[in-house]
Amino acid sequence: MENNLPTGSTGAGVVARAKAILVQPKAEWPKVAAETTEPKSVLLGYAVPLAAIGPVASLIGSLAFGYDVLFTTVRPSVGFAVTTAVTSFVLSLVSLFVIAFVANALSPKFGGKNDWPAAFRLVAYSMTAAWLAGIFGLVPALAVLSLVGLYSIYLFYLGSSKMLGVNEDQAGGYTAVTIIVAIVVNVVLGMIAVSLIGGPGPVL
Repeated sequence: MENNLPTGSTGAGVVARAKAILVQPKAEWPKVAAETTEPKSVLLGYAVPLAAIGPVASLIGSLAFGYDVLFTTVRPSVGFAVTTAVTSFVLSLVSLFVIAFVANALSPKFGGKNDWPAAFRLVAYSMTAAWLAGIFGLVPALAVLSLVGLYSIYLFYLGSSKMLGVNEDQAGGYTAVTIIVAIVVNVVLGMIAVSLIGGPGPVL
C-alpha cells in the first residue's frame, strides 16, 4: 500500500491528523489502518512535535508562574526547568516505545495480530489527547485540566480492533491490561525522572 500518512512533512498534516483522530476517531482509525507508514516516520513527523508540547508548556509556565508548594510560590532555576523539560520529553518518547511494544505483545492474546508498525501507530495516535493536554502546563494552576488527556484511553480502545485486529468483544480487556502496564511504566519512568532531575536548584 502507498505510504499516505498526511503528517510526514508539514505542520498542517500533523494538525489535520490530530484533529481527525480526536474529533472523528471512528472514521479516522480505518484510514490509519490502511496506511503503511513506518514507526520512524510517525515518530519524527507526528510524535516528536506533539510530545514536545507538554514539556515546553511546563517549562514556560514554571518560569513565568512558579509552583505553589505549601502556600508559597517556588520558582525553579532556568537550568532546573530546562533539565526537567528535556527529561520529560525524552521519557515521554521512551514511554511511547515501551507501551507500543507491550500493546503489540499483548495483541495476540486478545485475538489480534503481532504487527509492530501498526502497534506503534495505534499508540502514537492514541496519545494525541494526552500530548495536547500538556498545553495546560503553561499555567501550573490549571494543570489539573490535563486530565482531559484520559481521552487517549478511549482512542486506544477504538483503534485496537482496526489497527491490530483485536476481537471487538475483548477490546475493553485488552485496553485495560495495556493501560495498567502503561501506568506501571510511567510510574517507573517518573521515579527515574526524579532521580535524574533532583531538586529545583537555586532560584534565578
